[in-house]
Amino acid sequence: MIRAAKLENQLYEEVERDVNATTQALTVVLIVAVATGIGSALGGILRGQLGAAIIGLIVGIIGAVVFWAIWSFLNYFIGTKVFGGTATYGELLRTVGFADSPNVLQILSFIPVLGGIIAFVAGIWTVVATVIAVRQALDFDTTKAIITVVISFVIIFIIIAILGIFGLGAAMMGGAVLGR
Repeated sequence: MIRAAKLENQLYEEVERDVNATTQALTVVLIVAVATGIGSALGGILRGQLGAAIIGLIVGIIGAVVFWAIWSFLNYFIGTKVFGGTATYGELLRTVGFADSPNVLQILSFIPVLGGIIAFVAGIWTVVATVIAVRQALDFDTTKAIITVVISFVIIFIIIAILGIFGLGAAMMGGAVLGR
């Protein structure tokens, strides 16, 4: 996770090739989801919302895993079908999972004022890591990686908005907040 957060290109190349790293990527996503959930839950507890904090933690963890799978697939599909990148879904799943590492700092999101700044910085850092992960996995340039990530983000945002219309967006949004 440290190497992923340090944006080491070589780490992303290693996880891309290592088919056994999928479980490790899932572990990263779960660690980040739990850390972010704890930060969010502590904020809820400080506001006197213990029940909502616990439910949010559980739903957020599930949502984070679902978000990771969809986010990885969208980056894979757009990167390979639109931009001609070469990768498998598993390669994107692994690299994008590791790219979530900076979001572990979201555990500090409950701290008044500072927590919001930390969450913002961690979110931007994670986007940068995701661009690197996508670039390395799909074997193309940074511009194509940025466009792939932006298009994927817009699509997933639309999906979350549509699910929100039906009241199903909360779990996905929890994943977006906890896992992204």
